[in-house]
Amino acid sequence: MSPTSPANARPAPAPTRRLTTAQALVAFLARQYTERDGRRHRLISATWGIFGHGNVAGIGQALVEAGNGNRTAHRMPYLQGRNEQAMVHAAVGYARQSGRLSAHAVTTSIGPGATNLVTGAALATINHLPVLLLPGDTFAARPADPVLQQLEVPYAGDVSVNDCLRPVSRYFDRVSRPEALIPAALQAMRVLADPAETGAVTLALPQDVQAEAYDWPEEFFAERVWRVRRQAPDVAELEAAVRAVRSARRPLIVAGGGVRHSGAEETLAAFTAATRIPVASTQAGKGALRHDHPADVGSIGHTGTATADELARTADLVIGIGTRYTDFTTASGTLFQNRAVRFLNLNITGFDAHKLAALPLVADARTGLEALTSALAGRAYRIDPAYETEYTGAKEAWEERVEASFTTPDLTARPTQTQVIGLLDALFTEDDILINAAGSLPGDLHRLWRTRSRDQYHVEYGYSCMGYEIPAAIGVMLATRNHERSRPVWALVGDGTYLMNPTEIVTAVQENLPLKLLILQNHGYASIGGLSESVGGERFGTAYRHRDADGGFTGPPLPVDLAANAASLGMHVLRATTVDDLRKALAEARSADGPTCVYVETETPDTVSGPPPAQAWWDVPVAETASRPAAVKAREEYDRQVAARRRHL
Repeated sequence: MSPTSPANARPAPAPTRRLTTAQALVAFLARQYTERDGRRHRLISATWGIFGHGNVAGIGQALVEAGNGNRTAHRMPYLQGRNEQAMVHAAVGYARQSGRLSAHAVTTSIGPGATNLVTGAALATINHLPVLLLPGDTFAARPADPVLQQLEVPYAGDVSVNDCLRPVSRYFDRVSRPEALIPAALQAMRVLADPAETGAVTLALPQDVQAEAYDWPEEFFAERVWRVRRQAPDVAELEAAVRAVRSARRPLIVAGGGVRHSGAEETLAAFTAATRIPVASTQAGKGALRHDHPADVGSIGHTGTATADELARTADLVIGIGTRYTDFTTASGTLFQNRAVRFLNLNITGFDAHKLAALPLVADARTGLEALTSALAGRAYRIDPAYETEYTGAKEAWEERVEASFTTPDLTARPTQTQVIGLLDALFTEDDILINAAGSLPGDLHRLWRTRSRDQYHVEYGYSCMGYEIPAAIGVMLATRNHERSRPVWALVGDGTYLMNPTEIVTAVQENLPLKLLILQNHGYASIGGLSESVGGERFGTAYRHRDADGGFTGPPLPVDLAANAASLGMHVLRATTVDDLRKALAEARSADGPTCVYVETETPDTVSGPPPAQAWWDVPVAETASRPAAVKAREEYDRQVAARRRHL
């Protein structure tokens, strides 16, 4: 056979496409999908960006080609942000509303643009919510050293400010050569779509590499579907879980965010219908059952209801479903007081499933609950009717306390914060979505709010980040606009939170999104002020007031007009001074078709009109030695409370 015969001919070269690294990345991202339960979703549906010299000629130019004028299915829409941290918050709000099945990318320049991502990345990772971060980086080829905004580290030439993102990312890579993008991008998609690993994913992109051309294999741009698995439980773990439930006399379910991420609400309702086990919820899990479901006993922990916390103190089996057991949930290790209490944890991650020396049931929340329900069905398990009567009666009594705190007998008075919540409670239907993150509002909302739908309650409390609310509301509105009927989306903020991050109001105006912003003006950090008082800090540094003659901050309130500020950014503003004014303003805002702000100055509640006090402790260490009486007294109370802490081993 001759050397030139067909049998020895070289195969034709695989087809390639010559693109810059940035163009290739954007084209790749536009062809990635998730699939769960037979439904497909675009994995990266849009890219947020603020441009600087580190990304304008790379990712910026690629987005122009992939977005403007491109009406194909593989276009990449661009969203303009005003603050890098806020862009991540908006992406996180979008991902949460999308059930973690669709996410946004965020691109920034090098230097301050990149470091501004760190807070948002930490929030995303702690809450297990996917977001793709694409910060620019310094030159890989180092044509000049240093370049503008470069961090010079004498002992490590390959370190840049983007390395700050390593500990807050679930996956991090620096793409120092064009061809290195291929494995990096594939790993990034794997992590974003993995329910056990998801969080912030960072691909640092040196600005010269972004603009460098390469012959990319066409296979890189093929549509890929990342199947979001529903992991089934191990047979032996399931059998151990069944034995634990059947032997329990006072079981209590703690529903966490994993219930919502899995879409397991109906499965949980079916499980409680069969067993009658009561369900308490964390901040992330609130809404797992409607507030009026017979088995729902409200929130748990430091911001919990009296009903749920008392059940927790006497429970002999705590069934955690998709929860991380933060210190707010466990009351810093003081809540679960029954000496015989044991834990059964259904969680997609082994790390969380083993907490509190629990029996682990490592599985998807919905799949695991279905298996547990089926396994118990043939064994006739149901709690004692007396236990059910006990918790339903306690729930009714708690609801009376909630109703009393919402009562507004004087419609001409300035409203308290709890009365504001009560007015929203009367206005909302199951369509409304409420967003909050930090301050005193999360505690009141967790304890008092009556959730009407699985996704109505959107309070970010894994990182409790002030300034999350407004951008997250934009992300939620983008998600509902793309996939559902238009729904009223409310961002609730205090004055302290508003001053942290109001910039994305401009984005809401630009996108003509009907954001409903409620600003509660209480002239300072109300939450930390109360905490400061309880731990002997005497509310130092928590009031927004003029300095007094002694150098403190007890003078008149600052003449800051947040309503005027919101109006200057493009919002229609409604000012309310009384309970009746506020009721009318909230109704008007709900029906508005453009960005609308309701501004109200709240009254400090007294012990009668205020919310019920905390039903469980939270550990904030108090000065062990002090000369001021407030701190000495606070330490005595601290020592009393901390004595109740236990380790569950």
